Amino acid sequence: MAENREEVLANFQSITNIEDVAEAIYHLEETNWDLLSAINRVIPQDGNSSSTPQNNETHDVEMIDDDISVITPKTHPPDREDSNQASTSSPRNNSLDLVELQVHYNNKMHEIKMSGSATVSDLKKRIEMVCGVPACRQQLSGLGGSRAAPAAPLAALGLVRNCVLRLKASDRLCTDDEVADRLTTTYTLRVKHDEREYTLKYPGTKTVQEVKNDLYSLTDIPVRHQMWTGWPTVTGLDDTALAMVGLDLPMHDLTIKRVPNKRKEYKRVRNIIVESSESDNSSVEEVEDGDSFNTEDDMFVDLQTDRLQPLMSENIEDEALGCIEFSQRFRARYGPNTPSFFEGTLQDAIKESCLKPAKERKLLGVYLHHEQSVLSNVFCAQLLGCDTVLQTLAANFLLYGWDLTHPHNNNMLLNAVANALGAMASMTIRSIPVDRLPAIVIIMRVRSNTEIFSVINGNVGVSELVGGLVEALERFAARRDEDARMERERDARQRVKREQDEAYQRSLEADRAKEEIKKQQELERNQELERAESERLLEEAKQEALRAGAALRVPAEPCAEEADVARVRVRLPPPHHASLERRFHAHDTLQALLDFLASKGYPKENYKVISGWPRRDLTTESQNSTLKALKLYPMETIVLEER
Repeated sequence: MAENREEVLANFQSITNIEDVAEAIYHLEETNWDLLSAINRVIPQDGNSSSTPQNNETHDVEMIDDDISVITPKTHPPDREDSNQASTSSPRNNSLDLVELQVHYNNKMHEIKMSGSATVSDLKKRIEMVCGVPACRQQLSGLGGSRAAPAAPLAALGLVRNCVLRLKASDRLCTDDEVADRLTTTYTLRVKHDEREYTLKYPGTKTVQEVKNDLYSLTDIPVRHQMWTGWPTVTGLDDTALAMVGLDLPMHDLTIKRVPNKRKEYKRVRNIIVESSESDNSSVEEVEDGDSFNTEDDMFVDLQTDRLQPLMSENIEDEALGCIEFSQRFRARYGPNTPSFFEGTLQDAIKESCLKPAKERKLLGVYLHHEQSVLSNVFCAQLLGCDTVLQTLAANFLLYGWDLTHPHNNNMLLNAVANALGAMASMTIRSIPVDRLPAIVIIMRVRSNTEIFSVINGNVGVSELVGGLVEALERFAARRDEDARMERERDARQRVKREQDEAYQRSLEADRAKEEIKKQQELERNQELERAESERLLEEAKQEALRAGAALRVPAEPCAEEADVARVRVRLPPPHHASLERRFHAHDTLQALLDFLASKGYPKENYKVISGWPRRDLTTESQNSTLKALKLYPMETIVLEER
C-alpha cells in the first residue's frame, strides 16, 4: 500500500475536494490509508457506518453508473514497475537542510543541491540557470504532483535523496498558476475495449504509465501487449503526467487492443549433419529435397521475424542512464520474476554495498550480459528467475547490471572498473570470453580493500550458481564479522581516548587557573610593550601611506627608444652601495623625481638631493622646474644625503 500512497492521496483529494495536503494526509493516516474508509470518514454515508473490508487477492473497482472512479490494484501485474520506490537502497533523506536532486534533460543528468526551505519557484530558477530552460516553459515530472505549488518548500514534497526529475521544454509559455490548475484538474478518459467501454476519472498528476497499468487490471492485457489509439504525440509519453499530455476536455476518447501474435517463419533444413559416436571421424551427409523425403522427417527452424530490443542502446554516454535503461529493458524482456538491478554508477554501487559500516555491508554482484552469447536467454530466464537465486540476491547482494554487446559500452564498463577497483579487476572482466557470458562478478570488501572475490560464468546450472553465491556469502559473513569486531574494538579505543582527553582537559583547566595569576602580573608589562609597538606600527603605516601616495604620482616610465628621455642615476647614502636608475621625460618636473625617491623610502624631509656639477641641493629648487631646465637631461647622476 505504501507505494500507492501518492495515488491514494490524489484520488482522495479529487473526491473530497480537500485542497490542504496536510489535512488529507491526516484523514488517510487515521484510516491506515484505506481510501473508502477515509472518504466515509469525511463524507459519512447513510446507513453505512464503516467501510466494507477489501479483498487482498483481487482488484477493487468501485463503479458508479459505469463510471469507474477508483481503481486500487491489490496485486501488481507483471509489467507494473514501482515508480515511487527509490532506485537504490539509500534511506530517505529526511534532512530539511539540503535536498539533492538529479534533473534529466536532453539526455544529460544535472545534479542540483538546494536548501530544504527553498520553494518550487526557487528550484525552477536554479534549473533555468543550469539547463537553460525558462521557468515558464519547464514541465517537470517526479516533483510531487499537485503538492508542488510554486510557494511549496522542497522539504514538504517528500522527495527521496537524489530524486530524478524529468524536464521537458514546453512549446508555449505556461505560468505557474496555469500548470497548477492543470495538475489539479480531473481528466475523464473514455476507453473502448472490444465491446466494452470504460469511463475513468484521473487527477492531472496521474502519469500515462499508471493509466496503462490500471487498464491491465480491467482488461488483463499486460502493458507490453497493449496497443493504443488516441494518445497525443508526446516525447516520453509513459512518464508524462496527464496534465501535460494535451487531452481533450471534458472527455478524451481512447481505444485499447491486444497486440496480435507475431507470425513465425519456417525454413526447411536441407543439410543434416550426422556425427558418428563409434569412431573419431565424423561424416556429413547431404540430403536433397525430393520425393523420397517424407513430410514427417522434415526439420524446421523457428525464425522470429523481429529482433529483441537490446538491453542497452549503443554508444551510451551516461553510465547512470545506461543502468536505468538496462534495468527497465531486462524486466520488460524477462518479466517481473527477475532481480532488482541497481540504477546508478558503478562507483555509487560500490559505496552503497562495500563502503558502509561492516554490519550494513552487502556483497556487490556485477551482472555482465552479452546478446551474442547463446547462454544469455537460458541464464536470465531460468537461473536468474529461480526463486532460490532471487531470494539469495535480494537478501544479501546489491546487483549491478551492464550489457557488453556494443564495444563502446564494453569500454565504458572496463574504464569504470579500472577507476573503481584497479587495472587487475578490469583485466579480469576483459578476459571473460563471450561464450562464457553472462557472468556474475562478485565483489566484496576484504581487509580494507574492495576486490573481486569470484566470477560465476553463464555455463553453470542452478545448483552451481547457488553454490557459488553461498560460498561467497560464507566468506563474506566471516569477513564481515571480523570487520565488525575490529570496528567495535576501534570504537572502544576511541571511547577510552575520549575519556583520556576529557581528563587531560580537566588537568588543563587547573593549570589555566594557575596561569591566570602569572598572566595578570605580565599584563601591565605587555600593555606597555603593545603601546610602544602600536606607535611604531602607526609611524610605519604613515610612512607607507606617504610612499604609496608618492608612487601613485610618479609618471609612467618612458621607453628607452623614445625621444627626449632623461636618464637619472641616484647614489644611495651609506651604508648602501647600490644605486637607483630611472628614465623620465625631459619635460617631467622636479616633483616627479622627488616623488620617485619618496616612493623608494627617501622623502625630501629626511634626505637632500645633490646634483653632481655644479653642486647644489635640488630640494631647494622650484619643484615645478623641468628636468631639462635643471640640466638633468639627457643623463645625470645625483647623490642622496641624510639631513
